[in-house]
Amino acid sequence: MVLSKVNASAATLTKNRTEDSIVPSSGMCVTCVDGCVGMCEIGKSAYRGHEVIYPQPFGVITTAAEKRYPVDYSHFNIMGTCVGAHGIEADSDKAIFPNVNLEVVFGHDEGVKFRCPWIIPGIGSTAVAKNNWEGLAIGSALVGTGLTIGENVVGMDPEMVLKNGRVADTVDLKRRVELYRRYQRDGYGAIVVQANIEDTRLGAQEYAIGELGVECVELKWGQGAKDIGGEVKIHDLKRAQMLSERGYIVLPDPFDEDVIRAFERGAFKEFERHSRVGMVSEESFAKRIDELRAAGARYIFLKTGAYRPADLARALSFASKYRLDLLTVDGAGGGTGMSPWRMMNEWGVPPVELHSLLYHYASHLAQKGAYVPALALAGGFSFEDHIFKGLALGAPFVKLIGMARGPIAAAMVGKTIGRTIEDMQVPVYIERFGSSKDEIFVTAASLRKQLGDEEFDALPTGALGLYTYYERLAQGLRQIMAGSRKFTINHISRDDLAALTPEAASVSGINYIMDVDKDQASSILDNCA
Repeated sequence: MVLSKVNASAATLTKNRTEDSIVPSSGMCVTCVDGCVGMCEIGKSAYRGHEVIYPQPFGVITTAAEKRYPVDYSHFNIMGTCVGAHGIEADSDKAIFPNVNLEVVFGHDEGVKFRCPWIIPGIGSTAVAKNNWEGLAIGSALVGTGLTIGENVVGMDPEMVLKNGRVADTVDLKRRVELYRRYQRDGYGAIVVQANIEDTRLGAQEYAIGELGVECVELKWGQGAKDIGGEVKIHDLKRAQMLSERGYIVLPDPFDEDVIRAFERGAFKEFERHSRVGMVSEESFAKRIDELRAAGARYIFLKTGAYRPADLARALSFASKYRLDLLTVDGAGGGTGMSPWRMMNEWGVPPVELHSLLYHYASHLAQKGAYVPALALAGGFSFEDHIFKGLALGAPFVKLIGMARGPIAAAMVGKTIGRTIEDMQVPVYIERFGSSKDEIFVTAASLRKQLGDEEFDALPTGALGLYTYYERLAQGLRQIMAGSRKFTINHISRDDLAALTPEAASVSGINYIMDVDKDQASSILDNCA
């Protein structure tokens, strides 16, 4: 069984010449001929080199791994029942799916509340994030879910003002925070400001807390897409030089005269900006937590990636010992912006394995009487069944599911539909629903009533796209939960899942499908007259 596509992918705009005859181990054509122009990844690397490391075209795409893992969430099925109800009276007129309560409350004083159990766990400085921020921020705020401003937003802001090496004012971060807050309703949801090494050195979180009134901040150890720092492409020499002066790693050196000449004559068209990798220690971690609390942070989160199991244990241990409010664990293969393609596919612990380890580690701490923070799982989730499975696999510790690519896709589609409406060129497969946003977006009528005509008419269609996608997820999740007779998030349990293969059962600790209810079924049969 071949798990990886190793020499051709839509992500790198490459393909094999002999698409039906490929060597499984190398991905090369069985017959590699002299005279081929180099359509595959090896061939393209022969003339574009390091550029082919990254998915393309950068800035207008999101990307995730193509690798097929031996176990994934499709290897579990959701168990329903025809008996009883949990979280509501067992009455057929009351236990209906619209009455399922999706609200989640977490944090040290139970002060963070979401209407739905998911969060966007880190949308940073990439162009695809910035260009879709309106839709992401407004849509998330209207629904009452969380949104995390990812790493490097402050450092990438050309209008950011520095004083003594620390940020004194921003345009982009301020815009992102204020846009979310403007549409936030009744205290539901949260805007979170994340920081990596460069952000910390610039004092980005202290600025967000002190000047913008942000209550939730997040330390970032990494993500599921890669095990190095954040990266973006830069197409402007002056901007590349500015970022280099701010302390980022910029390749090639934008101040080198030979590099400048090569760029100006078009030998290459983009610089790469890289963040540094962190060096985690308990001493530095504890110090940073103290600094953030002294600065006024009300809630402190940590996000970690698909590192080796000891690092997962370290993240959970630190989050417990220093009483953080949320720990997000992102499985391998995910991604939203620019990550090295091969790294995205071939490094790290896959989601089911990583999330299963997290459950066992959290259970270990709980059995010892230690504090276990609220947990969030990320890594390829996009629909309501995924959300339910993640919550069940990690129950009772997992409170949220992190999603990024799905929400970005919904916001991008909404934005694109808006452009076609403005240009009066609505595609035929959408035009059958209508030619205005009131006709096309199924949630438009309820939102117009909620917001009023003036505010609704000003609403960007990217926000409508995300809001409508979230509305679908919420209704779908309520239906699944009602089928399992679980009417609140806190009643979801691991017993609501069954593993479809012995391997999935072994990895997760979830019962194999043929072993589910074995004792109970025997008891029922034995009691038969």
